[in-house]
Amino acid sequence: MKFLSQLLLASAAVASPLLEENVNVQKRAESSFAQGQPIDGTGRGAPILGGTNHALDIQNPDNLGQQKTDNGAVVNLKWSFSDSKARIFNGGWTRQQVITDLPSSHDIAGAQQHLKKGAIRELHWHRVAEWGYVYAGSVLVSAVDEEGNYEVSRLEVGDIWYFPKGSAHTVQGLADENEYLLVFDDGNFDSTGTTFNIADWITHTPKSILAQNFGVNASVFDTVPTSGPYIANSTLPANPTPESASGLTGNSSYIFRKSQLATVPVPGGGGNFSRVDSRNFPISKTIAATIVSLEPGGLRELHWHPNAEEWLYFHRGTARATVFIGTTNARTFDFTAGDTAVFPDNSGHYILNTGTENLVWIEIYRSERVADISLTQWLALTPPDIVAGVLKVDRGVVDRLKKEKQILIKASK
Repeated sequence: MKFLSQLLLASAAVASPLLEENVNVQKRAESSFAQGQPIDGTGRGAPILGGTNHALDIQNPDNLGQQKTDNGAVVNLKWSFSDSKARIFNGGWTRQQVITDLPSSHDIAGAQQHLKKGAIRELHWHRVAEWGYVYAGSVLVSAVDEEGNYEVSRLEVGDIWYFPKGSAHTVQGLADENEYLLVFDDGNFDSTGTTFNIADWITHTPKSILAQNFGVNASVFDTVPTSGPYIANSTLPANPTPESASGLTGNSSYIFRKSQLATVPVPGGGGNFSRVDSRNFPISKTIAATIVSLEPGGLRELHWHPNAEEWLYFHRGTARATVFIGTTNARTFDFTAGDTAVFPDNSGHYILNTGTENLVWIEIYRSERVADISLTQWLALTPPDIVAGVLKVDRGVVDRLKKEKQILIKASK
């Protein structure tokens, strides 16, 4: 009996590894990207055994090799605001993405900023232009240019501002909680000599000079903060400053209202596409934008931009995009709300809505206008025999290509 028991134990010891191996083989026969494992179900890949952030792996299956068409060396083109260090103040917070976070973003830097009711983004100006989009609450913006022209305006959700390089300005929160996207036309926004805050300048100027300049007693400046508040708590006056402007009106206005936003025709029927650039917002000469809403399963058609890098901020939903940077190099990325990305100058790409809700994002270009070239339109307007010969496809396929940009294409049935 004792011998039999020992034999059974020995058999079990031998069988267990075999059983475990069989289970592993079976698991590898199934795609495991959705479970956060680099296993494609055809025998390629294996489970991750070392340290990993499993939640991130699940969120980014294309980093695990899900797309077999990816190839070559393409650097990271994605940054999440959630990875940025938030700076918090009594009146709110800010977090940004600059070139040191995303080295591929040469043209554009971005930030999210939050103001409590009455809180003020300190009086300041920049060496670069600033573009803002309100997505929560309402704010009061004021600005002055070099000619003494000024504008004071209340902005609601969907409204936009553009402050040219060097324009003095400030922003104040009006609702209980207020938040907006900031965009700057230089990826190296964090460098010294880019932002100039008034309190910093005042406290580093001799008080005798300040007194002479402003025509007041030097003691007036004893209470100026020694370190700029950046975002400061404040209260709204009983009689708020009325909207007003002198000189910064019409084509010179720094403000673009949501009501001015006209949607571009979308033959593909997959969502809404609006453009804001110097053609409808004349003052915005260095930053052009599109605001996009794409239906579930919809596709932002294959295209490229001939005039600039594309910087993106994903506001809602989930997405996938493959970026083709030339020769045989391509890489696929997964995106979710709060992510930013940059697609290199002239790189080919698409964006697919992978979620169950509308995908909403903003595209930004350091340019006076939005421009894109549709792959389908290009092929449709090229002599068909040439296209068929190069791609080795039937001439009839080429003849059926649409000659009009589809922009946003509805989900495949």
